Amino acid sequence: MPDATVVKHLLDELEATLRDLGSWHQPPPAPAAFESQVPFSADTMAFTQWLQWVFIARFRALLEGGRPLPSRCQIAPMAEEALRGLECDTAPVLAVLARIDAQFD
Repeated sequence: MPDATVVKHLLDELEATLRDLGSWHQPPPAPAAFESQVPFSADTMAFTQWLQWVFIARFRALLEGGRPLPSRCQIAPMAEEALRGLECDTAPVLAVLARIDAQFD
């Protein structure tokens, strides 16, 4: 079972890392972007947008609501694929995501 306090800290670290890379997006995507049926909303959002507006937001909502976290989280492998080829250094994002995944092992 993941430690909620550690997961919250890692989500904050992920946000800070995305901000440092200039990949924190404002304003949010259009409401229709959230209706995607494609995994990770790949057809309507950049992966970094999905991290911000779906992954981080949903995990924070679960934590704030005292709801149980998922039993598994394997986001780092998808992130490696989705972030490949970006011009910025994505290693810090991948490192935080790997640490998040490790909380669910």
